[in-house]
Amino acid sequence: MDESTAEEWAVIGAETAKNQGRVADRVLMLLESLSDITDGFATDQLTHCLQTATLAQRAGADDQVVVAALCHDIGKSISVPGHPGIAAAILKPYVRDEVYKMILVHQDFQGRHYYQHFGGDPDAREKHRDTLTPEEFSLAERFADEWDQVAFDPDGPTEPLKHFEPLVRQVFASAASL
Repeated sequence: MDESTAEEWAVIGAETAKNQGRVADRVLMLLESLSDITDGFATDQLTHCLQTATLAQRAGADDQVVVAALCHDIGKSISVPGHPGIAAAILKPYVRDEVYKMILVHQDFQGRHYYQHFGGDPDAREKHRDTLTPEEFSLAERFADEWDQVAFDPDGPTEPLKHFEPLVRQVFASAASL
């Protein structure tokens, strides 16, 4: 890289921009792969993500929040324990900071509904109160309590992935940061 030229970087930049559409393709592929993961839940993880996004959209959430709701468990395609950080890292360049943080902390916020069954602290969300603004904390609460934790219903409202594909393509069309 130390020996590269501005002209070479111009080519790399143009090729990267030209291929930005592959990001949405890869995100959709990862989402589809969640249909193979159930891990004891009443629905597979794709259905769970679709329900979460459906609930968020029907509640009037904006497009970035809806796409983040859809992608919040995308990290489970790679690692269940690390899934919030994986999903948040994928979303970070494409969504505003409060949406990124909503996904980054979502497991601790959802923990209110189940951590006690694993010997954990159901009030784990409180450890984030000093690092999140009141608005960020409120959004993370709403996400976890109203959409995420109730979205394991085999008969629940579930828009198909095709319904969300235009939003996924729109949100992942260009990165706000590297």
